[in-house]
Amino acid sequence: MTTTDNTQQVITKAHLAQALSYNEYVNLTENLLSENKTTGTNHATDLVEYTRMNLHRMRRGEKTVELTEELLNALQTIDRTMVWVVLTEAWCGDAAQNLPGIVKIAEASPLIDVKLLLRDEHIDVMDAYLTNGGRSIPKLIALDAETLQELGTWGPRPEPAQELVMEAKAQKLDFKEMAEKLHGWYGKDRSRTLQQEFIPLLKEWATVEQTIA
Repeated sequence: MTTTDNTQQVITKAHLAQALSYNEYVNLTENLLSENKTTGTNHATDLVEYTRMNLHRMRRGEKTVELTEELLNALQTIDRTMVWVVLTEAWCGDAAQNLPGIVKIAEASPLIDVKLLLRDEHIDVMDAYLTNGGRSIPKLIALDAETLQELGTWGPRPEPAQELVMEAKAQKLDFKEMAEKLHGWYGKDRSRTLQQEFIPLLKEWATVEQTIA
């Protein structure tokens, strides 16, 4: 899922100054959990438990995600410096499943930097990148590193996972059933679909014509 038609610059240097690195985000999550809290203002028990599971998911992803040769080859063709801004929250299961793969892709290129913004602290940004009218995360916005021109977007989840969620909603499955199906899919996929989706996006984003002086 990608767009390049946002003519107005949404994300500014001020936003990037407030952004977290992936390691800072993980450390923040760990510190909040030690106080039985999560990101945002709602520290309900179920959200804290989701956050605890998500920390395990991220740690597992850090160990199990392996970049494919095709993806690595695509990264070699990139000659544009980019910032990937990802809207996220620690209680979000999709964010936990996808962040390790996104970060590994970026770390495999010296030209890509990942910055994380907490969704509920940056509603101005989130509301510029809604999915079907909703504040779905994770949402990645690719920017030219020099001009902050928007190059495209991805998210909130790989297409097969999105279809699974839409089907579950159509069938009116409860949240627990839907989550089991969704995370079962993520467990089997191991970020392979994520990587496959990023191969054409990398090529597309690297060749977007400069429109900001």
